[in-house]
Amino acid sequence: MTNEAIKPIAIIGYRGTGKTTVARLLAIRLGCDWVDADIEVELRAGKSIAAIFANEGEHRFRELEAEIVAQLCDQTNTVLALGGGAVLRENTRNRLARCRAVVWLRASAEVIAERLAADESTPERRPNLTNHGGRTEIDRLLAEREPIYRSCATFEVDTEGKQPAEIAEEIATAIGSAD
Repeated sequence: MTNEAIKPIAIIGYRGTGKTTVARLLAIRLGCDWVDADIEVELRAGKSIAAIFANEGEHRFRELEAEIVAQLCDQTNTVLALGGGAVLRENTRNRLARCRAVVWLRASAEVIAERLAADESTPERRPNLTNHGGRTEIDRLLAEREPIYRSCATFEVDTEGKQPAEIAEEIATAIGSAD
């Protein structure tokens, strides 16, 4: 990136699609900063997302998330990794429309379930979003969210069978082509 201020690039998608890792690698590739919205929510709340859900409920978490995303969308020269449900609020989707690019990272429910099962931090950091949890939850929420992700995205990247560095490079190339 050049020294002139560039609108942020937002990475969206379901949990387990690699948003945080790809955002970090993309930021390095582009020579800019990166921020994980979920980490910012945890810092502001002084507790984990799972604790916010348990103590204050999903509604409070979504309020904090919307506040953080609104602030992040005003930053420049930054790659944003957003939580999987950040796009659920219309005001957040409107803010995202002002970003330089909104990249949707996709994966099948099967691959997402495998990735989440392999991530040791999932149980303590990622609360179930339905009474079912697991693959049933993933299937249901993907069906609900995919149209929203698609409507927000400047472009989408299938993450299956790719290393995070490959995905970051694919995004950098696509963004460069769009300029």
